[in-house]
Amino acid sequence: MEWSIQEIARKAGTTSRTLRHYGELGLLVPSRIGSNGYRYYDQEALVRLQRVLLLRELGLSLPAIKDVLEGQWDTAAALRTHLRLLEQERERIGRQIASVRTTLRKTEEGEELMAEEVFDGFDHTQYEQEVTERWGREAYERSDRWWRSLGEGERKAFIREQLDIGRDYGRAATAGLAADSDEVQAITRRHHGWLSRTTTPTREYFIGLGQMYVDDPRFTANYDKHGEGTALLVRDAMKVYAERHLA
Repeated sequence: MEWSIQEIARKAGTTSRTLRHYGELGLLVPSRIGSNGYRYYDQEALVRLQRVLLLRELGLSLPAIKDVLEGQWDTAAALRTHLRLLEQERERIGRQIASVRTTLRKTEEGEELMAEEVFDGFDHTQYEQEVTERWGREAYERSDRWWRSLGEGERKAFIREQLDIGRDYGRAATAGLAADSDEVQAITRRHHGWLSRTTTPTREYFIGLGQMYVDDPRFTANYDKHGEGTALLVRDAMKVYAERHLA
C-alpha cells in the first residue's frame, strides 16, 4: 500500500512543501515517483516520517535528525542532547524572568537600571552554531559585531520591534487575513527591514528563513504564541514578499 504526498501531508498534519524539503535533505525519500511527477510513499516511508516528526518534537535540528536516522547517533544520545538543551533553555528563561522582575521593580521604585541586569538571559550567541551552519561563519560574525556595537537603548528597541512584528502577524492570522493582502505585506515589509539591519536578505534567504519558522518547532512556537497558524502565515507572507521584491 502507498500514499500520495498530499495524503501523507494531510494525515501527518504537515505540508507537501515540508515533505519535499525533507526529501531534498535525504530525510524522507519517496518510495517512487509516478510518471506524472507525483511522489508516493509506502509503509516503510510512513514509519520513517513518524520518527522524523517525533524527533522534531524533541527539538532536534534537521541535520541532527539525519544523523540519528543514519545511525550516527543512537536514540539515547539524541535524548541526552535534547535534555541538555532543555536544561539550558530552562536556565536561560529563569534568568530572563529574574531580569524582568528586577527591571519592573526598579522602574516602579525609580531606581537606576544596570545593563547587565536588564539583559541577563537575553543571549544572542545561543544560536551561534546554528547560524554558522546555515549561513556561514561570516554571517554570524557580522551579526555579532553589529549587536555588540549597540547601546542599551538600541538593543531594547530592536527586541521591542521584533515583538511588535510578531504580535501584528498574530493579529493578522487571527483575523484570517491572506498572506498576499496589503495589510500582511506591510507587516512583512517591516520584517524585512528589521532583518536588513543585520544582513542583506536575498530572495532565497528570506524564503528559506520563512520555511524555517515552520520547520523548527522553537520558531513555530515563538510565532504561534500570538495565535494559532501565525508561523504558517509568516512563511507564506515572506515567500510572497520575496518573489515580488527580492532578487
